[in-house]
Order: sequence, then structure tokens, then C-alpha cells
Amino acid sequence: MLGPVLIANRGEIACRIAATCRRLGLRSIAVYSDADAGAMHVAAADAAERVGPAPPRESYLSIPAIIAAAQRSGARMVHPGYGFLSENAEFAKACAEAGLVFIGPPEAAIRAMGGKAAAKAVAREAGVAAVPGYDGEDGSPERLAEEAGRIGYPVMIKAVAGGGGRGMRRVEAAPGFPAALAAARREATAFGDDRVLVEKFVASARHIEVQVLADAHGTVLHLGERDCSLQRRNQKLVEESPGPGIDATMRAELGRRAVALARAVGYVGAGTVEFVADATPPLDAARIWFIEMNTRLQVEHPVTEMVTGLDLVEWQLRVAAGERLPFAQEDLAPQGHAVEARLCAEDPARNFLPSPGTIAMLRLPEPGPGLRIDAGFRTGDVLTPFYDPLIAKLIAHAPSRAEALERLASALDAVVAEGIRTNAGFLARALRSEAMQAGGVDTHFLEGFRLRDAAA
Repeated sequence: MLGPVLIANRGEIACRIAATCRRLGLRSIAVYSDADAGAMHVAAADAAERVGPAPPRESYLSIPAIIAAAQRSGARMVHPGYGFLSENAEFAKACAEAGLVFIGPPEAAIRAMGGKAAAKAVAREAGVAAVPGYDGEDGSPERLAEEAGRIGYPVMIKAVAGGGGRGMRRVEAAPGFPAALAAARREATAFGDDRVLVEKFVASARHIEVQVLADAHGTVLHLGERDCSLQRRNQKLVEESPGPGIDATMRAELGRRAVALARAVGYVGAGTVEFVADATPPLDAARIWFIEMNTRLQVEHPVTEMVTGLDLVEWQLRVAAGERLPFAQEDLAPQGHAVEARLCAEDPARNFLPSPGTIAMLRLPEPGPGLRIDAGFRTGDVLTPFYDPLIAKLIAHAPSRAEALERLASALDAVVAEGIRTNAGFLARALRSEAMQAGGVDTHFLEGFRLRDAAA
């Protein structure tokens, strides 16, 4: 493999990538903004390069600054992690022009799947059903409102280039459409593109995604599915694999669709194909529709690693270096059950407002058999308002789903934080809720989850 590896990210994902680099004997180089000079991810790497002031657009989102840091450091590969520049085709292009190996798919694949409308067009050509909706060129308010009426309310307005739950608005009836459209477009500008599409809103929905892994020699595999339905404000909080109620036949069908999409765009590396399912029992593959593809490593990739035994970052590095995947599809059946929760600095008692500040004390449970901790902060670190409030990811693995859920809930019970508030108690209660214990929830479950119980 090639090295050194510049990690163009921060927080827990930068720490996690550095750990794999260290295990493989590759030198890692962190980047940091002025706000992160003393951060945990800087200490986790072998070297570090400053990339600018605290605001992301002047540091972690600055392509010239990241490329310059890579060149100064002598890096030969660049791993973008998730978020920031990870799905930016211009960044992939800039890396190639600078003689750097971008650890991700080809620029053309990022462009093909980078916008929700373009991705749905690829899906249709590949014979993969997408959510009914309108993603045409005419984005005028009048046309969008007309299409929403044709689709039938309720509908979802989504930013074409959006992600992480931003740039999305649910509209129940026509009178609310203009205001929701304006709000979605305001948020969409953060992605540098205010275009939106309109989709049918699935009233009882599950969010199911399939991990794909491909090399440059024509091998494209799927690594099973993850259920990411426990969400708040369209942002994932808990993810698990295998998905409740998904049998081997349905897994194979969803995998077939994901592989077909990856092949259609010449995909190389790790990526995720996302679907929305009508959660009305029984779960039926005919009522599962493609929504988008994330051309990067997902936040929730550890649950797939726990059930397959693979290190996805390692295989991203190996594939980027030109290696072939040495396993076949039949080698990748899931073993046991894994669940992940995102521990964030936010206050459930105050409508989940971010809780920045100095972490006076942070005690996370000890990792061990069946419990993995991917942390990006420690006691004494400062959580600033400039970035995502994710502190760590806790991942549990066990022979059964029930055991994995309780192992994760118990781990969250053991979290102690001072100086900031966290969502640990809220997550533990959600995991122990009757709906979750019964075999899964839909994406709207937390809208009815009692806040006073969750914040207790």
C-alpha cells in the first residue's frame, strides 16, 4: 500500500482512520483548524498540518488548503472520511491533479450519484425503482407545487445536494408548500446548490441501506444491510445490522439492486445505497424504493464491520492502492447482530440544543468483547459550536438482537460526562422502548417518544 495517508477530517472518524493506518504500518497525517489544534484526532496521528481558521469553509472545506497540507506533508494518499469534502467531485479531481490518491470512488461516480435527481435517473436506467416524485429541470415554485399536487400530499421537499437531514421539509397540504420550499432552499444553500426535488412522503417508513465494496478489477460486492430508522429530525441516531425482519431472500434482492447501481457508475471503493421501505407489515421488497447513494464511508460503518469481521477502512486503502478483493459474495453472510448509537453533546431537556463547552470529565465504558467505542473526544477537550456535536460512537455486538440492544443500552448507562450535556440517557431509553424491542421502529417513531421520559 501507499503512504503516508493524509486524513482530511476531524473527530472520531479521523481517530478511527488513524488507528487502521497504524495497524497497517502506514504513517498518518492529521489536519486541524485553529479550533482543533489540541484535539484528540491530532494526537492520534503521526503528524499534523494546520489548514486554517475555525470556520469549516476556511479550513476543512477548503480544497486548496487541504491539497497544500498534503503536499507539505509528503502524503501520497488522502482519506476524506465522511462529511466535509468526502463527496466532493472537485476535491477528488484536485487530488488527482496534485498526484495524490483519493481514497474513494472515481470523480465520475461521485458526480453521477452526488445529486439526488441524477442518482434517481441512474437508478431508473439500472432498473431499480425509486421513490415516486419529481426531479425534473424545471425547479420553479409553480412547477414544484404542481408536481406536489400530482404526487399527492403529504410530500417531502429535499435538497438535491443535501445530506444529514438538512434541506428537507415535510409538507402535509398545499397551503404549507411555499413556506416549506423556501425553508428547504435556504438550508440547501449550505451545500452550494439550492435546487430541490419533491418526493412522495412514506407515512410509515423504514430507512434501510446496503453497504457495497468494489475494486478496480470489476468485483462489486454487497456487505448486507443496515437499518437506520431510529432518527430525529431526519438524522440517524441508532443503526443496526442485520435489519429486523429482513431474511436472506430480501437481503439478496436489496444487495442485487445496490450492486447494479454501483456497476452502472463504475464504482470503486466503499459506498452505501440507501432505500426507504414502507414499514406497513409485512415488509415487501416491492415496497422498498431507492432514494440516494452516499459515495463515501458512512458514520454507521462499524455495525457492518462487526457482523462481517472486515475493516472497511483497510479495504478502502487496499482498493485505492490497486489491490483486488480476495473474497466472494458467499463469504459475507452476517454473523450475529450489531447496533450503534451516536453519543452527541446535546441537551434532551432543551429540545436537543447543542451543548458546546469544555469537557470537564468524560468516562466511556471500556471496550471489550462485544463492545466497541469509536471516540473523538476525551476529558479536557473543547467542543466548539463550529462543528457537529458527535462525541463518540458506541457499538455492541452479540449473538442475538435482544442481547445486542441491551448491551448497548447498558454501555450508554455507563457514560459519565461533566461540563456538557449528552443524549446518552435518551438513547438508552429509546433502545429499551417497546417498539424498538419488538423488532424495529419507523423513521417517525421519535416524534411520539415522550421527551420527559427520555430526558430523565
